[in-house]
Amino acid sequence: MSIPQSELAVRSAAAKKHSNWQTIRRDLKVNKLVYLMVLPVVAYYLIFHYGPMYGLQIAFKDFSPGQGITGSPWIGFRHFQEFFESYYFWRLIRNTVLINIYELLFGFPAAILLALLLNEIRSTIFKRSVQTISYLPHFISIVVVVGMMVDFLARDGLINQLIGLLGLDSIAFFREPAWFRFLYVSSGIWQGVGWGSIIYLAAIANIDPTLYEAAKIDGAGRLKQVLHITIPGIMPTIVILLILNMGSMMTVGSEKVLLMYNPQTYETGDVISTFVFRKGILEANYGYTAAVGLFNSVISFTLIVLSNTISKRVSENKLW
Repeated sequence: MSIPQSELAVRSAAAKKHSNWQTIRRDLKVNKLVYLMVLPVVAYYLIFHYGPMYGLQIAFKDFSPGQGITGSPWIGFRHFQEFFESYYFWRLIRNTVLINIYELLFGFPAAILLALLLNEIRSTIFKRSVQTISYLPHFISIVVVVGMMVDFLARDGLINQLIGLLGLDSIAFFREPAWFRFLYVSSGIWQGVGWGSIIYLAAIANIDPTLYEAAKIDGAGRLKQVLHITIPGIMPTIVILLILNMGSMMTVGSEKVLLMYNPQTYETGDVISTFVFRKGILEANYGYTAAVGLFNSVISFTLIVLSNTISKRVSENKLW
């Protein structure tokens, strides 16, 4: 007696499902300690990243803490419309994007350049010393870094004293809007360039040494080896990090900006994250700032998807 094809298909699907469950159970049993180590990380993201997404609906409501999220009246896209029509909209977009563009143009290549230079150093002691010195600023608190900047750039600080020796007038760096972006980006490069170079040094270490030996035999100098072996070898890493940086083009950390800016530098220093802090925390306008934050997240997500799509079309390197 022959079995119908439909029943065979059902049996095959059931057997495959049972086999998958057996594989999962076996994997959990063998690697239970590994999954136990991952559990706190998963719990962190579920509690602090995915859980709060339930509250995003207040961006579409006239939220009142007394009424709660579900009890607050629905107002649709009113908060978004108010933000788009406000005086602050273009200023916030301009400042946020420009700071990220400057960091992308100057900060992103700085770590690559440092890694390439460190890779060319033949003295192990000197190389380790340079690496240690360049890594140290990463471990300094942002509060301390800004405090150092305030001391060095004050009216009677070291920098203005040197400017005075040249016969020039002192500069109020933290009161002039034109200096804000330069100070923010340059201090960020100083603090993060050494730490950022670690990834590229690791990528360089994975390049096959025989490629350099073959290049030397062919008469290639150090510069040609860097251009034709080292840089192509770390290009996948560069592309992945570039895509991730493009995804954060609309994001500037509020902590450092809050420590650096003041009402006199709002014109060039006020960004979306600090605006959300002032409106949401200080003025308790939670629904409005939730709409601003949601708008920022949607743009960031769009940028990272667009960057990954372009990368897939022009090269074989992609994030997913």
